[in-house]
Amino acid sequence: MDNNYTVLARKYRSQDFKSLIGQDVLVKTLTTAINTSRIAHAYIFTGIRGTGKTSTARILAKALNCLSSDRATATPCGECENCRAIAAGQHIDVMEIDAASHTGVDNMRDILDGAQYRPTNGRYRVYIIDEVHMLSTSAFNALLKTLEEPPAHVIFILATTEIRKVPVTILSRCQRFDLVRVPVDTLKKHFAWIADQEKIELTDGANELLARAADGSVRDGLSLLDQAIAQTGGHVDEESVLDMLKRADRGVVVDFMKTLLSGDTAAALEKVDTIYNNGADLSMLLTDMMEWTHWATRMHPALHAGDVNNSPYTADQREQVQNLNGRVSLNTLSRIWQVMVAAVPEMQAAGNQKQCFDMLIVRMMHIADMPSVPEIIKQQESAQKTRDVKNIFADRMAQPTTNAAPQKTQITVITNANELAHALQESKEILLYSYYSSNIEISEFTDGKVKYFDRKGDADFAHKLAIWLADKTGKQWQLERVMESVHAHTVNEQQHEELVADPLVASAMDLFADAEIVGVK
Repeated sequence: MDNNYTVLARKYRSQDFKSLIGQDVLVKTLTTAINTSRIAHAYIFTGIRGTGKTSTARILAKALNCLSSDRATATPCGECENCRAIAAGQHIDVMEIDAASHTGVDNMRDILDGAQYRPTNGRYRVYIIDEVHMLSTSAFNALLKTLEEPPAHVIFILATTEIRKVPVTILSRCQRFDLVRVPVDTLKKHFAWIADQEKIELTDGANELLARAADGSVRDGLSLLDQAIAQTGGHVDEESVLDMLKRADRGVVVDFMKTLLSGDTAAALEKVDTIYNNGADLSMLLTDMMEWTHWATRMHPALHAGDVNNSPYTADQREQVQNLNGRVSLNTLSRIWQVMVAAVPEMQAAGNQKQCFDMLIVRMMHIADMPSVPEIIKQQESAQKTRDVKNIFADRMAQPTTNAAPQKTQITVITNANELAHALQESKEILLYSYYSSNIEISEFTDGKVKYFDRKGDADFAHKLAIWLADKTGKQWQLERVMESVHAHTVNEQQHEELVADPLVASAMDLFADAEIVGVK
């Protein structure tokens, strides 16, 4: 066994600003600051693991102390004594401190006492404090004054993955840089270059899987690549990476989601059994399903959410997703997403992931059949209107019987559209009468049932009229609105036609030129 083997994450660690990938804004800012001699006394780098926080701190330390120039340089040579010592972590003036194991105030005081001495071999004494959020409150307080006004030869570089745990009093004394997740395309180019340097065969499909599994972390991706090389002996293909990650192929995921949304529970559970027996990690499968749901939502024709060509699917797979979107609503995709998000902690806490996943599939298939929120509101409004009408009769039945002579309720008999208009007018229902006589075309009027067309489409008209009819006639009426005009006259139009046809009115109209009937009272 070769005990001198260096893992890829360490072997190909960035040694200068040019080799620091995916952090263009950071590199530009720091190089400009060094070239213009605007070097701050304290920096803080934050971001997820493996994006280059510690590497950037070491590169900055080399840039400040490189002997290839008589001043700080943005292009350290990497060959001088200082550069080599800093890269190896052995430079006497560059101290890397692990805050996780030096959390106390006494540790911080020892460090700050040494900051008073001038550097021995370099221009600056550089303190790199990694995972600074692990320091205790007392240690942070001890650091405050020196961090605000350090000696001219001292530079503090802090690094953390938990920026919210760092006190604002510390943040305000530092220049903050947020290291972003490295894009998938950038990771793929980097992995392909490393594979070429290592004389390793890395297929495009395998490279894609590794880059996406890295989730923006260069170190995580290189660790996975190292593992894949060790597993395959140098020929890394898509199948071997899928097997290593215990992850289902995206084509399998697309096919599985098609079955899931078809409503065939038995077929969906059978596919889960097959995927599980093939060794797939069900937690990873859930992650892939969430990824599919996200991109299916982005691709949905009702959303038009920008360019989706950067999705992780092939052109054929994208076409399958788009075809499926023709039968699935955004509402269904949204509900499925909510169920899957809620299932993530359940899967992590479950003693038996397979049982938890099976129940998740059943839950998702049934929740898609639930009505949408607008449909529920519409059903509730309809039920409320029905209750309003029924309550009129319930109130009458609930009236107490006394020895006094019972009051007789006046029952109005209405048999046609004109009688209805007359009854509304007599009852002083001016708004209801005005709307009814001007906008309603009656297509059928029988005892207890009215079919009509509403020219303006007032959604509350039927509800109001049904309550009034129930109160006046003592029985429940069925009001049915038709969606197309029956080309019938409204009450006002009918009255107008009758007036025009009256001989006396016609004679009166002839006496005056350009006369017209503007109203009937």
